[in-house]
Amino acid sequence: MDGMVEPGGLDRRIAAIRRFNRFYTSTIGVVQDKLLHSRFTLAEARVLYELADRGRSTAAEIARDLRLDAGYLSRILRRFERDGLLARLPAPDRRQALLSLTAAGRAAFAPLDAGSRAEIGSLIGALPEPAQVELVQAMERIGRALGAKSDHAKPALRTYRPGDIGWVVSRHGALYAEEYGFDETFEALVADVAGGFLQAHDPARERCWIAERDGTNVGCIFLVRQSDAIGKLRLLIVEPSARGLGVGRELVAACVGFAREAGYRRISLWTQDILVAARHLYAEAGFRLVQSEPHRSFGVDLVGENWELDLG
Repeated sequence: MDGMVEPGGLDRRIAAIRRFNRFYTSTIGVVQDKLLHSRFTLAEARVLYELADRGRSTAAEIARDLRLDAGYLSRILRRFERDGLLARLPAPDRRQALLSLTAAGRAAFAPLDAGSRAEIGSLIGALPEPAQVELVQAMERIGRALGAKSDHAKPALRTYRPGDIGWVVSRHGALYAEEYGFDETFEALVADVAGGFLQAHDPARERCWIAERDGTNVGCIFLVRQSDAIGKLRLLIVEPSARGLGVGRELVAACVGFAREAGYRRISLWTQDILVAARHLYAEAGFRLVQSEPHRSFGVDLVGENWELDLG
């Protein structure tokens, strides 16, 4: 029943996590004495990575973020310094030195970085792209649940490529079913809109943007021709993993900017009153609500809204 905790459930979840940890550490080779057949242990390689990634940092910052014992880290840093991999510079407050890799340190890190990329590439390269995306998103969910800080690259917008339109249809269907209870008729509508765009669109006046982060699609938006004077904004979506990063705002801004360049005098859109985050983006971009009407669609009762933006 809802709200009940299965007896012994925590013990079983602990056992499941320990099984996964054993599998994953064996898969990526961290139980070996040296990482990637290098002269560095896993801890040493992690410290090298932090120094390379940060440019300059203090020992206290590295110890805190890696949760390393200060004495153990100090021994690693002394070895790096002895081998000519590490330089110490005076910090502004003079209480701690700023640490940075020397040219030799960067040269020592380069094959580790390349080897790690190649190993992960070989690990997931045999998986189909949807499975790769699912794997990355699952890892992101684990990180968020355990309080990990996000260090992702900023999402970038691009035009669509082969396979993107299928992703648009699939993710609209899945997310709207999960978050709002929409049935399969909504996915059919999205397929009709996106498929029609793919089959016949005027690149000078119609466009699709895909937001991508770390090689994964995290959002999309379309502008299609409604008339010579009016462009129609359609199919805005942002993945839960990318919400709060400004992706939706950038997608709407790209759509509005292109509509102006294409010579439209107005942009229209149809949305639902339950899509609170999207409505906020539209209002922020200058759209105004011009009409609302209750209706039953996609298996649920809704209030449909028409919004417009005058492009002057």
